[in-house]
Amino acid sequence: MIRIHNVKVGLGKTNYRKILSQTLNIREKQIREVKLIKQSIDARRDKVHMICSFDFEVEDEEQVLKQHSQLKKVEPYQYHYYPKNNRRVIIVGSGPAGLFCAYVLSQVGQNVTVIERGQPIEQRVLDVENLLQKGQLNPQSNIAFGEGGAGTFSDGKLTTGIKNTRLQYILETFVKHGAPEDILYLSKAHIGTDYLRKVIVNMRKSMEEKGVQFLFDTQMVDFTYHHEFDVRVVHHGKESFLKADDLVLAIGHSARDTYEMLYQKGVNLEQKPFAVGVRIEQSQEVINKIQYKKSFSSPHLKAASYKLAVQTSEGRGVYTFCMCPGGYVVPSMNEEGHLCINGMSYYARDGKNANSAILVNVKTTDFESDHPLAGIAFQRKLEEKAFELGGGNYCAPVQLLKDYFNNQLTTQLGAIQPTYQPGIQFADINKLFPDFINRNLKEGLIMMNEKMKGFIDEHTLITGIESRSSAPVRIVRNKEYESNIAHLYPIGEGAGYAGGIMSAAVDGIMCAEMILKGDSYGSDRTIKK
Repeated sequence: MIRIHNVKVGLGKTNYRKILSQTLNIREKQIREVKLIKQSIDARRDKVHMICSFDFEVEDEEQVLKQHSQLKKVEPYQYHYYPKNNRRVIIVGSGPAGLFCAYVLSQVGQNVTVIERGQPIEQRVLDVENLLQKGQLNPQSNIAFGEGGAGTFSDGKLTTGIKNTRLQYILETFVKHGAPEDILYLSKAHIGTDYLRKVIVNMRKSMEEKGVQFLFDTQMVDFTYHHEFDVRVVHHGKESFLKADDLVLAIGHSARDTYEMLYQKGVNLEQKPFAVGVRIEQSQEVINKIQYKKSFSSPHLKAASYKLAVQTSEGRGVYTFCMCPGGYVVPSMNEEGHLCINGMSYYARDGKNANSAILVNVKTTDFESDHPLAGIAFQRKLEEKAFELGGGNYCAPVQLLKDYFNNQLTTQLGAIQPTYQPGIQFADINKLFPDFINRNLKEGLIMMNEKMKGFIDEHTLITGIESRSSAPVRIVRNKEYESNIAHLYPIGEGAGYAGGIMSAAVDGIMCAEMILKGDSYGSDRTIKK
């Protein structure tokens, strides 16, 4: 198999054999088995086109390789499993990190139990719909807690800044369980909340067939360790104990009561910087015109995205996060009397609005104390204020961006209608944040508009508050993934070692490998990237 990168392909052109023939000046009939492996949009000029990479077979392979230095020979990717051992594993949390840790272990027949405080997808969807339609929050089953983790109700982005060979394994596993095949080659792949829900259910069922036990609506409240773990769990108010040799903490960044329990038990925690801000809503049609220029109406282009980052005069980073083309703003809190939001898109991304978090970096020096959980206190204070500004009924505070700049209350919306459910309340979002966040958020938005002309206009809306883009806590671990308690493995976003579906899933896979390698490998236990 031969690989070629950076092939220019016009919109709607799919005869890849002909394109490769013209690019390499070889006969079309010499080319066989063409496979698209990467596709990105080049919109730097008025005429938008695709940049593609292909794997293909060809007659006289060695001669073609000699003639074209840009080609290279490649072998098909294959993930290699470590053999099972006799260790019993409990995984707390079924987000991407916990899910893929369990999945890898299941493939070799390891003894695995997954504990999830929230509900399985089927019930979780109903609980989320109840929140959206009626404003009734279930603290244990919502957009933060439940099967699949917080990313289940998001855009389902499958992009990451990390480089790791396991990324291919994750994408192939998703496709195997029902995801669209285009996630294997799109440079900005996303799965959408609708497909992601189906894929997670299929993965769970395939793991159950291999002996993995899933315990939903079951919360870990304590554990002890002496040669093995005794894990205390609560299900429907009844306590029971589970035993394990390895305990994996894939708890997610909203498990605040679990952080508190870990702190009380002496697990090594430390503060971590994070970011807070708002969700901005814009016309998706306007974003398409800005990004795609004259090609904005092409049927071969999906809803456009953007990614912006600036540094203000105060040295604060302000950046977009989890941009959702054709998406919706949704409530992501799990605590009563608090309000926070996130973005969500379906696979089609066919909503009228674009939305994205606009976040300001928060440093640990901004916290009110040096307590390891001070960042959570910082979040809670803002979320309580957002709940109050929204009217105390899980409606969200909303403001026209122009009114936010002018410190005045919005009284009438423009052309953009907010997508947040269960409802909105006009409020001055200046009252939500400390002064340093308001100053830097406003300056950052102006700088973003200079970078991307038309990014904001008189119709642009903001909604508060986006406060859980990442964990404000890190559960300290060593290079073998263990905390200061032996065989206790903190992983994923909640442990402070990942940011998004893909990086969290990689972290889970690498943890599974550590468990499978076990103590018998001694100093050779470190896993290759």
